[in-house]
Amino acid sequence: MIFNQTMELETAASILKLLGDKTRLAMVKILSENECCVCEFVDLFEMSQPAVSQHLRKLRDSGLVKERRKGQWIYYSLNSSYPYHPYVLQVIQGVPSQRYRIEELETQGKRISCD
Repeated sequence: MIFNQTMELETAASILKLLGDKTRLAMVKILSENECCVCEFVDLFEMSQPAVSQHLRKLRDSGLVKERRKGQWIYYSLNSSYPYHPYVLQVIQGVPSQRYRIEELETQGKRISCD
């Protein structure tokens, strides 16, 4: 898939800066394949909940990620209506799949531990 939309250099730089963090890049790759809750990211990245929430806040504030509330839990996924969604997909296309992380959570019985 080739992204043909004209983009300002500043916009491209902002997106790449956002994805330039290894944790956020992995989160975006995971979210391109799965919807996840904060508690799952805490387990996946072995980080504190506030640290995970900071990364997700940056992704959400940019519009790249959207959230869905279910009771007290918030689930995150890629925002397909994000204006540069095709560009982001093109960027993460070469990033190795993170499916193994989700499979590890499933094996440990933590896949959706917040239901």
